[in-house]
Amino acid sequence: MGWRMILAEALESMRFYRRRTLITIVSLGWGVASFLILMSYGDGFDRNLRAAFTAVGQDLVLTFNGQTSLQAGGLRSGRPIKLVESDVAAIREAVPAVGAISPEMIRGRVVVVRGTREKRYQLRGVRAEYQRIRNMQLIDGRWINEDDTQQRNRVAVLGATVARELFSGIPPVNEEITISGVRFTVVGVLDTKLQIANYSRRDNECIFVPYDTVSLFADTHYPEILVWTPRAPGMRESAIRGVRATLAQIHGFSPQDEKAVEVLAFSQFMHIIDGMSLALKMLLAFVGALTLGIGGVGLANIMLASVVERTREIGVQKALGSRRSTVLKQFLVEALLIVGAGGTLGLAAGFALTYAIGSMPLWGAIFKDAADKGNVELQIRASSVLVSTGVLLAVGLIAGMVPAIRAARMDPVEALHYE
Repeated sequence: MGWRMILAEALESMRFYRRRTLITIVSLGWGVASFLILMSYGDGFDRNLRAAFTAVGQDLVLTFNGQTSLQAGGLRSGRPIKLVESDVAAIREAVPAVGAISPEMIRGRVVVVRGTREKRYQLRGVRAEYQRIRNMQLIDGRWINEDDTQQRNRVAVLGATVARELFSGIPPVNEEITISGVRFTVVGVLDTKLQIANYSRRDNECIFVPYDTVSLFADTHYPEILVWTPRAPGMRESAIRGVRATLAQIHGFSPQDEKAVEVLAFSQFMHIIDGMSLALKMLLAFVGALTLGIGGVGLANIMLASVVERTREIGVQKALGSRRSTVLKQFLVEALLIVGAGGTLGLAAGFALTYAIGSMPLWGAIFKDAADKGNVELQIRASSVLVSTGVLLAVGLIAGMVPAIRAARMDPVEALHYE
């Protein structure tokens, strides 16, 4: 019996048992669609989680004051090291691996007044490069520039939450606010940040002013933090060593003394994000594969039932000279046809449902002013299609092979006498 006859026999069997064949196809299709939707959610969650983590800064590195733990140059250990504003220029000149750097002064809970509204927010004094370092995206106006810093202009950039609470939808740019009794002009408003990592307050809840202008409220000679980013991710470690060596030369401590100045690279926490994302994706993949497996069990059941119901037919075929391989191919082709139909239906349903759902909420409860930015966008990747197709094919082969082998091994005499 040729492949054409085997295929015709398989199609005829599917038509004869069309009700249970259709149920099995739908079951397999639902398994494939579920797998695709779950994996698309996992991929979207991964993208969303990474974006929310890196919102704090692209490859952000912070340098804080510390205390020496080693003796150097005849000086005792335990000596406090205090960063100075001139360290920024020294690092910029001596460490080419540093891409951008800014000092930062943080004043917590300053009184901010706009009209009859009075709130307390965090004030941050920064330089122009801070925008690049901290991934600052503006929705209106402009960022702080070098002229603002050199001339100590009283200008401010508002975080999204600050702008919403102070102005309630009124465009804040070019409006005035009072910070600790000093008038400032609003020159920019930040876009809402979906930020799950920070080192003080979320940027949405802060006001940013030129670094030198903070001298109205504090001594800017001693910045609290040096905020910087390497020129490229691969240069991070060399940049950290260079920064530490430069500061060691200026402040007189050993370059090997890691406690003299504290260096915090946010990239070191990325493995936590990777672990969270991987765990969820594995869970979703397991649930999706389990759903496909249930469809495979249904396929195996109907194929076994088909073998039992067609016992006499199999006996006649084998009595007329059909080989084991022919019977085996007949049932295996039937199973693969059902799997193919179920897979096609599942792919179509998966793409349709993913498009219809579009997105699902994630950060909305935390970032209430983020609109739909915090949603997980569902997008089916080619890898998900390949994995689901591979799993479905494996399920079909396993589910179809067992009944096919049973049919091929039947004794023709016993099969002909089967009632």
